Amino acid sequence: MRIHIAVTLIGSAILAESAVGQQLSFQAEEVHGRQAYVLENGRMRVAALQGGGHLAEIRLKSTDPRKSINPMRVPHFPTIEPWQYEPAEHDAVYGGRADRWLQAGYMGHLLNFPTFGDPSKIEANNRLGTHGEALMVRWRKQWSEVTRDAVSLQYTAHLPKTLYNVGRKLTLLANETVLYIEEWVESLAAFDRPAHWVEHVTFGPPFAEPGKNILDMPATKGEVRPVGSPLNSLQAKPIEWPMGTSYDGKRVSLREMQARPKAYTYYGVLMDQGREKSYLTVYHTDYRILVGYVWRTKDFPWLGDWQENQRMTIPPWNGEVIARGLEFGTTPFGGTMQEVVEEGRVYGVPVYRWVGGRERLTVRYLAFLAEIPEGYEGVADVEVRGGKIHITERQTGRIISLNSAREW
Repeated sequence: MRIHIAVTLIGSAILAESAVGQQLSFQAEEVHGRQAYVLENGRMRVAALQGGGHLAEIRLKSTDPRKSINPMRVPHFPTIEPWQYEPAEHDAVYGGRADRWLQAGYMGHLLNFPTFGDPSKIEANNRLGTHGEALMVRWRKQWSEVTRDAVSLQYTAHLPKTLYNVGRKLTLLANETVLYIEEWVESLAAFDRPAHWVEHVTFGPPFAEPGKNILDMPATKGEVRPVGSPLNSLQAKPIEWPMGTSYDGKRVSLREMQARPKAYTYYGVLMDQGREKSYLTVYHTDYRILVGYVWRTKDFPWLGDWQENQRMTIPPWNGEVIARGLEFGTTPFGGTMQEVVEEGRVYGVPVYRWVGGRERLTVRYLAFLAEIPEGYEGVADVEVRGGKIHITERQTGRIISLNSAREW
């Protein structure tokens, strides 16, 4: 059963859909100054931006501010839609570098496709920017649906420079705190080619805070690579998750967001290749919410942990940005396509994905929210089975189980 209700407000028209007897809804509205599509099921709210397709909000609906916090990064400076970018006007605000389109528009969870990292000189001259074209274009609603059991949105984008179509289907089921995501890319070129495909989930203040933002995941080994800067909080050495080497040579836990002031952090790790599904979970010790993602390991075997702690002083950062980006995907380290293809594999695992001519590739993954108690110890494991997501606590072995009825 579908009911469509058109609602006209002063100065804007909003199409709202609602289901009888449920708190399921879909509407178009402004979110953090941007055009967005919003899905709600009474327990959870998700906001997807038209500009770049970013997931700007994934949060609980609660009267408790320690549970209803939006963990996603919302920049401290105003952002704009990618189609509004005018170099003469905006380069001075957003830096004018290869990452200007990225910095001008992104918040929360963004798709890095078909590249990850800075463009080559030729790509930059052709007005391609950092982290690919998907974040530089408008994502348009194809359809939305509200029934008694679920609310769904399908939105897509065309990438004219790199000749791809990309899209997502987002679904919330009634009485769940799980977001189901189906995502696809379709090559419009007749030839085969390599691509990067990375889910860049970025957390911001107050949820992202050095020393208090805690990550758990089934990672194995990895490394910190030399980047020619003394401001990395870690030494360029191998990693055996969850331990690394701090800038001053000490063994340090990587679960916590690093506390070195005016510094940054980046390392790449390989997920446990013996697991069918990988996950990441993040929480803040002062809040009562756990954020998690689950995906198929074969789709995204790598994860990069990027942290910024007020190091960058150039516009638009201006020494104010605190963020933690957990980037699960096809490669652990950003770079031009040529650099990554020439490296080929790390630990025997490919660091890019091949896309065939006219081929369409699809991945499915999910994001979830769980309420956690005071003094939570962190996550030892996440399992999806029997219509549930089972989250096992470190140290105690206590299990939080969430309803997750949809097969994926």
